[in-house]
Amino acid sequence: MNFIFWFFIIAAVLIFIIVVSLYNTLISRRNGVKYAYSSIDALLKKRFDLIPNLVSAAKEYMNYEKNLLNQLTELRTSFKPGSMSPQELDSIDTQSKALIKGIFAVAENYPDLKASQNVLQLQAALNEVEEQISAARRAYNAAVMQYNNAVNQFPSNIIANAFDFKPSDSFSIPEGERQNVDIKALFRD
Repeated sequence: MNFIFWFFIIAAVLIFIIVVSLYNTLISRRNGVKYAYSSIDALLKKRFDLIPNLVSAAKEYMNYEKNLLNQLTELRTSFKPGSMSPQELDSIDTQSKALIKGIFAVAENYPDLKASQNVLQLQAALNEVEEQISAARRAYNAAVMQYNNAVNQFPSNIIANAFDFKPSDSFSIPEGERQNVDIKALFRD
């Protein structure tokens, strides 16, 4: 009788430890997803801060910068750090990439602008931020994969269902990025 009592006590304690361990793993993986997501947010903010500087440096050489600035202002207004879904960030990311490509295309048409040290430094900074965003997206997708695996795999899926852990969405390539960008369309009035 004493043996059976201790057996159930030890089994209950072990089950409790396993449940707590699985729950904590799910929490840490979910926090990893949130951290990776906030890194992308910060880098997109950095990109949006650099774009106006590049446009300002190029302003004197562009006849149609007003349209470009209007597009940029509209895009910056729609960017709300920390409160956007991965799909909304994907959309903003795609639009800002197209704007940046358009700015670089304009720079190609103006040799003085292309040779400007300011513009060259800003282009280099934007290229670096683009690489950082790409790396942050890969890190986010890796964190999402680990979290989703933990949410879907046995036995942690039992704990995930009990505590309402839901799989996260990863960043994917939007359809617009799979096609060539029409630079001329970016600068039409």
